[in-house]
Amino acid sequence: MPKKGGKQVEMGKEMQTPCKRAKVEAACSPSVMSFESPDSLFGSLISPIKQEVFFREYWEQKPLLIQRNDNLMAAYYQSLFQFSNLKELCGQGLYYGRDINICRCVNGKKKVLNKEGKVNYMQLKKDFDQKKATIQFHQPQRFKEELWKIQEKLECYFGSLVGSNVYITPQGSQGLPPHYDDVEVFILQLEGEKHWRLYKPTVHLAQEYNVESEDRIGNPTHEFILKPGDLLYFPRGTIHQADTPLGISYSTHVTISTYQNNSWGDFLLDAIPGLVFDTAKEDVALRTSIPRQLLMQVDIADSTKKLSSLLRQLADRLENTRELRSSDMKKDFIMNRLPPYLGCDADPLMPGGKLPKIDSKIRLQFRDHAIITVEPDQENSDEIRREMVYVYHSLKNRRETHMMGTEDDTASEEGTTQQTHGLRFPLSYLDALKQIWSSSTVCVKELNLVSDEEKENLALSLWTECLLEVI
Repeated sequence: MPKKGGKQVEMGKEMQTPCKRAKVEAACSPSVMSFESPDSLFGSLISPIKQEVFFREYWEQKPLLIQRNDNLMAAYYQSLFQFSNLKELCGQGLYYGRDINICRCVNGKKKVLNKEGKVNYMQLKKDFDQKKATIQFHQPQRFKEELWKIQEKLECYFGSLVGSNVYITPQGSQGLPPHYDDVEVFILQLEGEKHWRLYKPTVHLAQEYNVESEDRIGNPTHEFILKPGDLLYFPRGTIHQADTPLGISYSTHVTISTYQNNSWGDFLLDAIPGLVFDTAKEDVALRTSIPRQLLMQVDIADSTKKLSSLLRQLADRLENTRELRSSDMKKDFIMNRLPPYLGCDADPLMPGGKLPKIDSKIRLQFRDHAIITVEPDQENSDEIRREMVYVYHSLKNRRETHMMGTEDDTASEEGTTQQTHGLRFPLSYLDALKQIWSSSTVCVKELNLVSDEEKENLALSLWTECLLEVI
């Protein structure tokens, strides 16, 4: 854990005197983060701030600046990514647009200076030195083990995708104009120093990225210098801009971002269709026809009273049954998140240990990497589609494509697009699955299924997918 010497800053415009970048040997630095659990990892990330204080006073509310005078933390942060890493990575085949953007803020606008095709390191360094361009490196966790470790634990902690970008900016330059994002952002300063200015949001908890003009945003609410080992958090919608001061050869920081499209509104859009579908099976009011020619009318205000009444009925049903199924958001998360970090030399996951039998005691493995959903049978093309239980997991996800979208031409050509991994069971297996998920250990023979054969088959299926172990 970090030393309890971090300085917490909420407000203030006091500028710090730039100092030259310290040379720190980071390659062999010990980890100052706690990887025992997702909870301990996040706790060590924001230390010395307590988690309950963070979520009560800062999360989605206001920025938090933690300035640390801690050599161990500074060295560890520098081990996450350094400018010098780019030379080797370019040799592995990086592409403009997909992996790297080079850009500069000119007269309040972002100017993209990308070339075509593969990135040549010497050309990249030339643009960095001569054009004062910022290098934006997308999703470095695909290449850097320690970022994989951190982000995988954070995805477990938040239950939301966690992406990252590295920004390397030369002295006296700024890469991006003032703007706000649609994600919760944690900034880790890795090398050099960065001068930051934050402004009051024009859109609180924004749902999209947007550039703001200087004459619209007013004076900064926060202004400070980040140094290696420092951490900055700000909520989505916070307007910000940053530059590397003169006298500092360059700045390197990584942004770790989460909670994109993860609001109550997004959840309702995902869950309401299933609620309507299920309710319509039992409530004839939802099965009655809409008025003739309703879809042809310009103004349908006359129908709002009826729709309001139906929505109240849905709310009453939800409150009484307490069943709200989310499938698409769950699947999107589990399909696109990082696989578990098992160590850089670990073999691919394979079933191991004793086979589960009827008298075996079992427990769930990788609980944070598996979800249960109830959906219509995807393999039945008949008009009547039965509901089935699906268990999806991220154990076989590919780290190399994490947060790279679905339009990656190279991935498509190589047949490496993401897909769901998991199992399909009859609806009668749901209670037994809930038993396994809610218990620390359970005996196979105690599973809530009719026959011993079903109990063994369920345990064996989960064991084959490396989701449980026999103890």
